[in-house]
Amino acid sequence: MTIFLLVLVAVIFLYIIKGFKIISQSEVIIVERLGKYQRTLNAGIHIILPIIERAKSTATRMPNGQIRMRAQIDMREQVFDFDKQNVITKDNVMTEINALLYFQVVDPVKSVYEIQNLPMAIEKLTQTTLRNVVGELELDETLTSRDTINNKLRIVLDEATNKWGVKVNRVELQDITPPESIRFAMEKQMQAERDKRAEILKAEGEKQSAILKSEGEKSAEINAAEAEKQAKILKAQGQAEAQILQAEAEKRSIELVSEAVAKQKADPVNYLLAIKYIEGLKEMTSGKDNKTVYLPYEATGVLGSLGGIKEMFKNV
Repeated sequence: MTIFLLVLVAVIFLYIIKGFKIISQSEVIIVERLGKYQRTLNAGIHIILPIIERAKSTATRMPNGQIRMRAQIDMREQVFDFDKQNVITKDNVMTEINALLYFQVVDPVKSVYEIQNLPMAIEKLTQTTLRNVVGELELDETLTSRDTINNKLRIVLDEATNKWGVKVNRVELQDITPPESIRFAMEKQMQAERDKRAEILKAEGEKQSAILKSEGEKSAEINAAEAEKQAKILKAQGQAEAQILQAEAEKRSIELVSEAVAKQKADPVNYLLAIKYIEGLKEMTSGKDNKTVYLPYEATGVLGSLGGIKEMFKNV
């Protein structure tokens, strides 16, 4: 009897120990009773009834990429790093692409009962969706439209995985690797574009330089013309003023001479003409080697004028 009681106690103890479950934070366990869903256990200490109840095992992707069966379901955001895969673009270029997928289990019951192998289903769905999205774009669009591809992938995957109790938060394309021949051709094209831009910039610089130079020469010519114009104007004004002053002086001189001659009761016109004749003769005979003697045509008039001057000064 004692042995039976000890065996019974040991069996009860083992039964309790086997049903004793400690669940970590951010993890849950699905409990089935006689093969049917019974409840979901959250973080903490729980006891289940062995034989009658059991923790449902599900496929889980480990950090090293392997898939293992375990009872705990991680409710944190997870990341899948997919290997490179060959994708054909719209212009029939084979390209290698690898992607990162960030997702989170929001309904553990659906993730267990709505899909057989959740990690594999997500991986295959991502690969096929990536092929479909990239297949609608040409290579140049694929290389320059990563944000568009990421957004399309996230929307399609989120809608497809909603039935499985999964929320896709983000999709990122890591590397897009075209074939070596395409990369070489793209590098040559980029170099040609750089050379083209350099030539355009050089031509624009030369054009601007020529424009500025011509504008500078034009401004210099305008300034020179304006300066020459102002100089001529000032010269003309100076000559005009000099002529006016000379005329004023001659006028004053004639007035004085006329007054003086009039006082001597002589003709001032003859006096002035005689003075002009004498000045003209002086200019004609002013040369050093000039041996020619000029005699005015109206010599008698000149002599008469000289006589008039002589008589006038005699009276003085």
